[in-house]
Amino acid sequence: MRPVLFSLAGVDVTGYGVSKALAALAAGWLLARELQRRGYDRELAYPLTMVAALAGFAGAKLYYLAENAQSLTAMDFGGMGFTWYGGVIGGTIGVLVLSRRHAIPKGTMAAMAAIPLAVAYGIGRLGCLLAGDGTYGRPSDLPWALSFPEGVVPTLERVHPTPAYEALAAFAIALLLWRLRDHLVPVALFAVFMVLEGLARFLVEMVRINDRVLLGLSQPQLWSLGLVVVGFALLLRARRDSARRVRGPVGLVEKPQPATQAA
Repeated sequence: MRPVLFSLAGVDVTGYGVSKALAALAAGWLLARELQRRGYDRELAYPLTMVAALAGFAGAKLYYLAENAQSLTAMDFGGMGFTWYGGVIGGTIGVLVLSRRHAIPKGTMAAMAAIPLAVAYGIGRLGCLLAGDGTYGRPSDLPWALSFPEGVVPTLERVHPTPAYEALAAFAIALLLWRLRDHLVPVALFAVFMVLEGLARFLVEMVRINDRVLLGLSQPQLWSLGLVVVGFALLLRARRDSARRVRGPVGLVEKPQPATQAA
């Protein structure tokens, strides 16, 4: 693992920081394609991405600080220490505010953001793997288990490389969403993203070292279940709205009336 890739003019360039920059660039490029495909100005992509990134980092850091308020150190206020669900909340709020300003419907904005979000998350998790930031899992003797002797949070013991698991899951989700993007209404596409991302994180948490807080579940697992529940609720709503449009205002598909000749 290489927490520091190289130094430039005495400034360390970290794998963690580079991954976040690449994640933002990839998300912006993908979002620009979606904006153009749906008839919006592609130049909005990078402002939207920047707002999402800044709001996401702010939300992730604030949630982390609040969660660890009893044991904070000076290091916690630096470049490490973020909570992913805090980032989801902050990023979502930022994007919805900016999309409203540009008159982009919330459902459409969410659908356009789903694939960029998945790809950006995957790239970001690879940065965590490079940094060895302590988000790895329990000890393991599996062939792909890794140790992090030079990580930010070092360990000589071979452990589950859970950031790699999350990155692979995120890229797989992005690929599936790409295949579904022309077959689902916008709200349903984002709902599928929520369900799959929530399930992926829930499963990864089974080999993570986070404390269990309720019913044998960790806090990230509880948030993951919430994400899955909201996703399924949105899917049901999208299905109900689609059925309502098909049935028409009286609940039935209206039969076409035969044409009559004009007198």
